[in-house]
Amino acid sequence: MFINEYVLGASPEKCKILLVDDQVVNIKILHQLLQDDYDIYMARDGHQAIDMCNKVKPDLVLLDIEMPVLNGFDVCEHLKNDPNTQDIAVIFISGHFDEDKEVKGFKLGAVDFIHKPINPVITKARVKNQIKLKSQSDLLRSIALLDGLTGVANRRNFEQVLPVSWLQCCREQQPLTMILLDIDFFKLYNDTYGHTEGDVCLRLVAQKIQDTVNRPYDLVARYGGEEFVCILPNTDLVGGTYVAQQIVDSIVSLKIAHESSKVSSYVTISAGVATVMPTRNVSANMLIEAADKQLYLAKKRGRNRVLGAQVSTAELITV
Repeated sequence: MFINEYVLGASPEKCKILLVDDQVVNIKILHQLLQDDYDIYMARDGHQAIDMCNKVKPDLVLLDIEMPVLNGFDVCEHLKNDPNTQDIAVIFISGHFDEDKEVKGFKLGAVDFIHKPINPVITKARVKNQIKLKSQSDLLRSIALLDGLTGVANRRNFEQVLPVSWLQCCREQQPLTMILLDIDFFKLYNDTYGHTEGDVCLRLVAQKIQDTVNRPYDLVARYGGEEFVCILPNTDLVGGTYVAQQIVDSIVSLKIAHESSKVSSYVTISAGVATVMPTRNVSANMLIEAADKQLYLAKKRGRNRVLGAQVSTAELITV
């Protein structure tokens, strides 16, 4: 019997565990032990394991060390060197107690070791402990990555997500679009209405942008001050420009009074859009500069509008 990679269990509330072992009997034992409490995914070799981690983002990987082609150490090293998978917890499964191997495993980023033959009580306890630690860590990380005023992602979150989205689009050969947004004449808004009302305005604008950009793999972040940024993977220039125009229109629809604005009696926003087919030899940060250039032009041409451009990686190098 050959077990290809697949998932059993559909409860979205359950944490996800990936079992990786080239021996069917070992996968069966662990699956039977853990299936009632977790969504279980399976892989028979290292390449399948890496692919599954990128597709389903398990909370924990139970990883056999001794496997052909890519052994467990190779898989763990790959996962920890990829921003898209580096936060996945790894527990090594080993048939022998070997202190040198355990030292190597921990240095690679593993969180624990479980030894064969599998002891059900010990295994369930160690898995439960790591899942609990991972959940707590994820909660703290999510709090640390939110902007305290607006509730959307903060600059640090954006800086972590951008390279991940870039590499993902490289792998899938899909376009990546960035939208930079700036509230028009916001300094005049603060001067007119005060910083307390300015904070209220920022929260309303941030929420409206978040409501408009609502795909689960998109990101809306506060870039700084009255600037916001959106990362839209798998989105071409037409799609990105459409989203940006929706944002611009939605901000006007809020009808937040701005008597000091030079373009409208309401708060408005300007948007710069840049789209690229990412390549690994170009820094993702170059896309920020390309979008910022389009934002500058949008403001120069009257604000409360969208300007966008398709750029090549060759252009990005010299932007």
